[in-house]
Amino acid sequence: MLPSSPLFQPRPDQTALIVGATGLSGRYLAPLLIDRGWTTYGLSRTPGSGIAGLQPLAADLRDVASLAAALTDVAPSHVFITSWARQETEAENIRVNAEMVRNVLSVLSPQRSVQHVALVTGLKHYLGPFDAYANGDALPPTPLREEMPRLDLPNFYYAQEDEVYAAAERDGFSWSVHRPHTLIGQATGNAMNLGTTLAVYASICKASGRPFRWPGSAAQWSGLSDVTDARVLAQQLLWAAETQAAHNQAFNVVNGDVFRWSWLWGRIAAWFGVEAVGYDGTVHPLEVELSGAEGVWAELAQQHGLAEPNLGRLASPWHTDLDLGRPMEVMTDMARSRRLGFTGYQNTEDSFFDLFAQLQQARLIPG
Repeated sequence: MLPSSPLFQPRPDQTALIVGATGLSGRYLAPLLIDRGWTTYGLSRTPGSGIAGLQPLAADLRDVASLAAALTDVAPSHVFITSWARQETEAENIRVNAEMVRNVLSVLSPQRSVQHVALVTGLKHYLGPFDAYANGDALPPTPLREEMPRLDLPNFYYAQEDEVYAAAERDGFSWSVHRPHTLIGQATGNAMNLGTTLAVYASICKASGRPFRWPGSAAQWSGLSDVTDARVLAQQLLWAAETQAAHNQAFNVVNGDVFRWSWLWGRIAAWFGVEAVGYDGTVHPLEVELSGAEGVWAELAQQHGLAEPNLGRLASPWHTDLDLGRPMEVMTDMARSRRLGFTGYQNTEDSFFDLFAQLQQARLIPG
């Protein structure tokens, strides 16, 4: 939990609904809101979060009747939408994820309690959807800025935004959109979790005596990059909810520093006590490197008494390969929120090291 800050006074009159409270974004936002005195509900399909003070709600976001039953006695002033569901095609991503946003806001609409809705998306807003990610002849210039126009490509982030805009027009609430880069934080079962994926990969390398080999592209190895600590995202979500000047705007959100993977890779390897191997002229996808490693991980889990023996619940090599295999450096401009007073900052090396220590403490990787 983040420490209390004199800049934020408790807000017992404010009621938050976090959609996706057990995910990578929601599980860091919930303790922050609770610590600030908010009444906080967490909505998810399986709501066992273990977060003290969070009031869990169980519902299927695609089932209006399920949502209506779960939200019968809940009148949130603020809704934080941090959930999405990966589908086989972008057309299905658009249909399903837009439907989930639409359903939540439609069920809440008759109460007229909602004052502000925050939506978490990401840099695929600028880089393109999964099936056309950071490729083509016209890669966007960096640093990525919020005023860049939408790409002429189908994108479920755009569909989610449009649902929020339509509901805001109908119901009269304000909104904010938050676009993190790669999120670094602890969450089991998350579909996009680079930090935990690298921790699992390093742990397997250590156990098997393999080198910790860079899996990505030359551009990502040598170019500048940034990431988003889930704690910084949570801070920006709270800031935007409580700052009127931040309403009805979209914001990038990253740690506030930049780095090169050629610098960080060896430091991560040293943390785990494994041999680092950098870019060798060839991409070595983690989907290949970790293929067939389920049995190795299950054995490691048994040997070390780990809490999660299912490799697929921890590692997301497909998404880590998307990030580390990009043919361009990717860094993000945060001038818009900085001008309005958001000062959140996190050292990126510490983001990774803090995560690794949390994973060990939670018995999710060997100590």
